Amino acid sequence: MAQAHGYVCSVTLVAGLINLSSVQPMEAVTFSESGGIRYLHFGTELIQGAMRIRDPDEIYLEYNQQMMAWLLFLETKPGMQVAQLGLGTGALTKFQHRYCPAVKTTVVELNPAVIVSARSMFFTPDDDRKLETLQADAKLFVQNKKFRDHFDAVQVDLYDAICDGPAASSLDFYKGCYKILKGPGIMTVNLFSRHKSFDLNLKNICEAFDNRVLLFPESHDCNVVAIAFKGPKLEAEWKDVTKRAKLILEKTGLPTNKWVSGISRENARQENKLSI
Repeated sequence: MAQAHGYVCSVTLVAGLINLSSVQPMEAVTFSESGGIRYLHFGTELIQGAMRIRDPDEIYLEYNQQMMAWLLFLETKPGMQVAQLGLGTGALTKFQHRYCPAVKTTVVELNPAVIVSARSMFFTPDDDRKLETLQADAKLFVQNKKFRDHFDAVQVDLYDAICDGPAASSLDFYKGCYKILKGPGIMTVNLFSRHKSFDLNLKNICEAFDNRVLLFPESHDCNVVAIAFKGPKLEAEWKDVTKRAKLILEKTGLPTNKWVSGISRENARQENKLSI
């Protein structure tokens, strides 16, 4: 059990997935509100996530929306498994819980205060048959043989208080992400485009995923979401991907109509046909 500010929630603390000898003090979790938007911070002014208070299940931030890009390429079906590495405000978790009823989401978050705040301040649902929350280190989680070839999609959004690049960025980490994916499987990763960490992360992702990587155009907040693929080669006409994007837009409200044109323009040799 974890408790903060009088709010109690059930969290699974996973033995072997927290290195107690190297645990640093957890970041303080703080909040702010402006114009009907509630923001998550880790004790600084830097924004770690956001929610429109009148529509808590909406994915408010553009890069968070793009983390759902695996929907363009994978059909949701009963038994589907998605790993969310880093919880933040629970934006992706809430969205999947509402709009992807066939999917089970496993959340991996090291800081118990983030888990509590996601539920108490950002209205993330409690665990049920569609949602499991693990208090664990994502770097250890992806190396656990129990999860080899287990997930259809992996979403990675791991940052600390100073946001000095992703908190997990090594080649071993991204190889671990590859190993826990099924084939076909897709990883989406939030990166900072105008930061020294960008080139290193992209290099490691490309090496771990055999250069099968696409990028979204940079969003207005300087984030770039990478999409990495595992499994058989994927080839499709962009017009067919556009049709699927339209269906997702109609069902969920995600601005997928912008995604296809952005991805096809941003990536070399993908202008006429998706081939990855």
